[in-house]
Amino acid sequence: MTIALRLLARREYSRKELQDKLLHAGFDDLQVQMVLDSLKSSGYQDDQRYMEMLTRTRLRQGHGPLRLRQDLQRAGVDVKEQDGAAAQSVNWQVQAQAAYRKRFGNTAPEDAREYARRARFLAGRGFLPEQIRRVLADLGKNADDFND
Repeated sequence: MTIALRLLARREYSRKELQDKLLHAGFDDLQVQMVLDSLKSSGYQDDQRYMEMLTRTRLRQGHGPLRLRQDLQRAGVDVKEQDGAAAQSVNWQVQAQAAYRKRFGNTAPEDAREYARRARFLAGRGFLPEQIRRVLADLGKNADDFND
């Protein structure tokens, strides 16, 4: 239990991450499950809190909803059950625009090749195709507004 508490003192862990670390440290499965149940009932470990922390972190890093969902699944958090208020309240379109502007500024792509490169960048950050199209389309409109 002290190893698990020491881990949780550094940062939040999902139940699966903590389980994997304890099993890797050589504890048997029954012991690990009892410790995890005890930590959960004491409020030291909570998948909902872990999800909120990861959502905030991925938002700060400029990642999109697909990346967030993938990271939560990798951590063993049941995404369907845990689709909480933190991820639901995010305006992913604004997040995609911010990620684009941080990387490319307010400039619109000059040609199809550059358009594809910038779309791949946003896709790699985990944004949905519709969000990517809207960011790039809105940029073209705004560029026309500035030229007038």
